[in-house]
Formats: sequence, structure tokens, C-alpha cells
Amino acid sequence: MTRFAGKVAVVTGAAQGIGAATALRLAEEGATVAVVDLSAERAQGTVDAITAKGGSARAYGCDVADYDAVEAVFASVVEELGAIHILVNNAGITRDNLFFKMPKADWDAVLTVNLTSAYNCSHVAQKYLVKQKYGKIVSLSSRSALGNRGQANYAAAKAGIQGLTATLAIELGPYNINVNAVAPGYIATSMTAATAERVGATAEDHQAQVAERTPLRRVGQPEEIASVVAFLVSDDASYVSGQTLYVNGGAR
Repeated sequence: MTRFAGKVAVVTGAAQGIGAATALRLAEEGATVAVVDLSAERAQGTVDAITAKGGSARAYGCDVADYDAVEAVFASVVEELGAIHILVNNAGITRDNLFFKMPKADWDAVLTVNLTSAYNCSHVAQKYLVKQKYGKIVSLSSRSALGNRGQANYAAAKAGIQGLTATLAIELGPYNINVNAVAPGYIATSMTAATAERVGATAEDHQAQVAERTPLRRVGQPEEIASVVAFLVSDDASYVSGQTLYVNGGAR
């Protein structure tokens, strides 16, 4: 498929996990991808994987929690790649702890990286998208937005993503900009491996425990989230906006 031929996509936090899988999927379908992570060196591995398959991508280093840095990098993307049509806000971190033991620094870090960065990138991107009267924004929320023990900071940030998404869909819709969110359940990534370590389990054992209580009896893979993101940023989803789609194997 070449659903994204002629389109330029920016994917943040794209050095690994869901971000890398999303960058690869969009490139496979014809997009030129700006692979954004904290450093261009970190992002280069994803770029190499894309180009090895015949795709087009370029690595960019940016702390997406820094508004000025986002402005500068997005300007470079437009200058070097020609435009921005698609934005995937994927960058995120965890600093898990029970609420009564959670340092303020960990609260601030998670809210800044997971939520404020989505504001930064969306706010900068919309300047380009509004002008061209076309754009797609997808932000990564999480099942944890509904509440998760030891993740008060992460849950608050991911719930905030859903409110931000619904509001941007209202405000940007008149400019032909679709804004949606994806809320994954348990996905096998380095982030969930870190969660397993926090609770004293191996990644494999933790995944097995989660699989037992998931209707599909397994955990998800990054590529399965990437496929949903690809749908939402495609014109196949041209009348879908303001939605948060939970992708969690049927868990309730």
C-alpha cells in the first residue's frame, strides 16, 4: 500500500518500541518520516531500518519537552523534507511509584514528557497544518488513563492526552485536521519490561501474568499499535476525529 505517498510524518520518541514500529509502518506505506528522539544518534537506528527496506527517513534530535527546540526542529523538517502532514506524539517516560512515595520531581518529569510535549509538538505543528488546511495528529494515551496502581503521574498525563485530543479535534476540525488518540494496553516494550522489574518480575513472567487476564490471552506488540496509528492518520479515517481508541486485547 502507498496510502502516505507524498506525505511527511513526524514521529516522536521513535528510537524504539511503539514509536519505531510506527515510523517503520508509515514509511512502508510511502511516507517520508522525520524520526525524532532525544538525539539524532538515538533515532538513526530506526532510520537505518527504514532505508534498508527502501523507505525514506531522516533522524532528528530534539527534547520535545522544550518548546523552542520543537519549533526549531519542526522548521528544519519543513525546510528539508518539504512539509509536515502527519504528527504522532509518542514520546513518553515512566517514573512509577505509589503516590505517597512519589517525589514531585517524578510527577513533574512524567507530566512534562508525556503531556506537555504533546502540547508543544501539536501547537507548533498546527501552524503548518492550518495553513495547508490538511493534517493528521495522533497522540499516544494509555489504558493507565483509567487508573493504575503506582502510576498516578502517568495516569494523569495519559488522561490529559485524551482531553487534549478531544479539544483539538473541535478547534482544528474546521481546518481539515483530524486529531485522535490511541490508548494501548500492555505492549511488549522496554517500558513495560521496566514495569516488570519494578514489581520484582522478569519481563516474560510479567507478560504471562497479564496475558492470563486478557481476553485474547496474550500481550500486544508494537506493530499492532502502529497499524492502528497508521489507520487513524490515513484518509481511510477521514471522518474519524476526537476519538481515543483503546487497543488492549479486549481487557475491560
